[in-house]
Amino acid sequence: MDATGLSRAIRNTMVEIKQYADELRDLDTALGDGDLGITVSLGADAIVEALDAAGDDVPPEETIRTCAKAFANANPSTMAALVAGALLSGSRLWATSRNLTTVDASAFAKAAGDSISKRGKSVVGDKTILDALVPAGEALGTSSSASEALDRAITAAKRAIAETTSMQSRRGRASWLQERSIGLQDPGATAFLRFLESWKAANVAD
Repeated sequence: MDATGLSRAIRNTMVEIKQYADELRDLDTALGDGDLGITVSLGADAIVEALDAAGDDVPPEETIRTCAKAFANANPSTMAALVAGALLSGSRLWATSRNLTTVDASAFAKAAGDSISKRGKSVVGDKTILDALVPAGEALGTSSSASEALDRAITAAKRAIAETTSMQSRRGRASWLQERSIGLQDPGATAFLRFLESWKAANVAD
């Protein structure tokens, strides 16, 4: 995927993911402060607007930096800051490459996950976005077919969300609920799953 294709794919995905805003709001109301749906919706609009203004003929790393800045500026929230930091970390890997492959995507996901882990002081098993992002990122590097790798990543994220729903949240506002968080689906992990599903729906032909 070239730079033009990447920008277009991201914009398509941002349009698609907004349909999940109400679901993410409801999940976050149960475990957090209820603003995740707004964060995703406003962030998606801001990314589309910023990419439209930037044009298509820019390096991939600049496209990702544009997304990070737009998402962070649209939302004064912890999730927005974590996502923006993750995108910036991943963009540095693309500075030496102009081609997006499944290997690049897996490496990008790892860099993004490492950033979130460090800034959010969280690890896999804390019942956060990392529980979906890390196994999905690993799955992205398991196939030579981008479509197949994406399907595996979606399956991995779904499995992780199902497995962590029965766990107690250990980080963020959700951790304040302590035992009451058991049985509730993590909104951040779900948001990442919806991103993957939106990417597939918007950009991958059946």
